[in-house]
Formats: sequence, C-alpha cells, structure tokens
Amino acid sequence: MKKGKFIVFDGIDGAGKTTQLDMLARRMTDDGESVYITAEPTGGDIGRLLRSALSGAEKRSECEMAVMFVLDRIAHNAEIEEKINDGVCVLCDRYYHSTLAYQGKTTDYAWVRSMNIDCPEIRKPDACIYLDLTPEQSLKRISRGRSSVEIYENLEKLTEVRDSFHSVIEDLRQTGEKIFVLNADCSREELAEEIYAIIKQL
Repeated sequence: MKKGKFIVFDGIDGAGKTTQLDMLARRMTDDGESVYITAEPTGGDIGRLLRSALSGAEKRSECEMAVMFVLDRIAHNAEIEEKINDGVCVLCDRYYHSTLAYQGKTTDYAWVRSMNIDCPEIRKPDACIYLDLTPEQSLKRISRGRSSVEIYENLEKLTEVRDSFHSVIEDLRQTGEKIFVLNADCSREELAEEIYAIIKQL
C-alpha cells in the first residue's frame, strides 16, 4: 500500500490556515484521496492544558509551554504515523514550525529546535504551506471572526512572531525541508488554487 503524505499548514493567527486546509481536504477527497484533518495543540490531556494557557486562563511559562508542545506532538505523531501507514494523507493545522517561531523566540531557539527536529518520534512533514499575512491584516481578520483573543494576538507580538517565522523557514529550508511561502492577502479561491497546484506536485 502506498503511504500517505503529511502536509502542515502554518502562519500567524488569521492567515486562513483552517479555511485553506478544509478547502484542500474537500478537493483531495473529490479526487479520490483518503484525507485526515488534525491540529495542534491536540485534544489530548496535554493539548487541553496548552489551549488553556494560550487563552490566558492558566498561567504557564514559555519554557513549560515549549516542553508541553513537544510532549503533545510526540503523542500526536503516533496517530499521524498510523494514518500515513494506512495510505491516508494527513493535513495538520500548525506543527513544530509554530513552536520554533513562538517559544523559540521567547526562550532559547537552539534548545526548542533540538527538542523538535532531533526527536526521533517527531516526523518531518512532506510539505509545509506557510500562509504569509501582515500583522495588521491578521488583527483585522481576527476582530471580524472572534469575540475573544489569545495571548499572542496583538500587533507587537504578531509582528515579532511573523519575523520569527521567516527566520525559522530560512533555517529549516537549509535542512532540506519543503516549505512553501504563499501570500495570504488574496481571495480564498485564488489561494486554494495555488495550494492545490503545490500538493499535486508532491
């Protein structure tokens, strides 16, 4: 049986990751592909603690969160591997690129990078689709779509994180990782076509 692919969507908040992931999943399903959608943090015990911290409901240090993301990711990878081995294409909303961009910026990048990239139980994606959006555009979209914000959703933090993402992408590309940077400031249909063309090449 042919193994499935592991494709990650990442970017700052409001970039349209979830929307584009869903649109790609529908199109791949129409093409006869078996597709599984997942996200990080997961719905597991550690993932729920992370979501509580991200919402500001529970205080966690950046180092705590970096380690928690790794633990959540290791557990998540058992599920990802099973799907891929069954020939299913796994589409994931956020992955270690986010951890490197957020916690790698606020703690020690080399430490966070090593925990993720060097861990034998954390799979490298077949492709990462990074949706690039300015912080100003991000905040505009967030304000339209939600009544509450997370701890990183302000102009200063989003600017720092976007810069950090670009550094992470440059770093990981040097390891051979396939990361595609797409301008997310366009119609969802145009962006979906760009993404579909990339995935068809894999």
